[in-house]
Amino acid sequence: MPGRGPDKQDCLIARLQRRWPQALTVHRLDEATSGLMVFALDAATQRALGRAFERREVTKRYTAVVHGRLADEAGEIELPIGLHWPDRPRRRIDAAGQPALTRWTLRAHDATTSRVDLEPLTGRTHQLRVHLAAIGHPIVGDRLYGPEPPAAARLLLHASALAFTHPASGMPLRVEAPPAF
Repeated sequence: MPGRGPDKQDCLIARLQRRWPQALTVHRLDEATSGLMVFALDAATQRALGRAFERREVTKRYTAVVHGRLADEAGEIELPIGLHWPDRPRRRIDAAGQPALTRWTLRAHDATTSRVDLEPLTGRTHQLRVHLAAIGHPIVGDRLYGPEPPAAARLLLHASALAFTHPASGMPLRVEAPPAF
């Protein structure tokens, strides 16, 4: 999404609308996250896809590289997330916050990092980043929740797969894009 000010107008929707002026945003990724996004070419499709995201009918998978070696092969992180008012835009684990649930699966590791697949079952702002930092495994390159200085030039978090029912055809659709890291 475009930000405030002329220096923050370059974004994916602006670029898409140069070719398809009718393109509409369906969902968003954190600015530092790479990967798959869904856009619609008409308002009815945007509404249908938006409802699918709201109803959690869209399966999302992310790939991340995190600091440290996870002790288990898979697990869940169920911790509520709230806004950290004194330090916006940061979020934090907050008992009064919104419920949030993330499933993770260990895919590989080396001496200092682990590669994981992540499935957010809720869609809170910064959910994956906050959850992984909360269990002691912040995402490599995370400038908000990771160690300083960041261990990578970019956040190693990538939206790698989306699965949903196509709103026009009714057919199941699965799209994958492996990360470049």
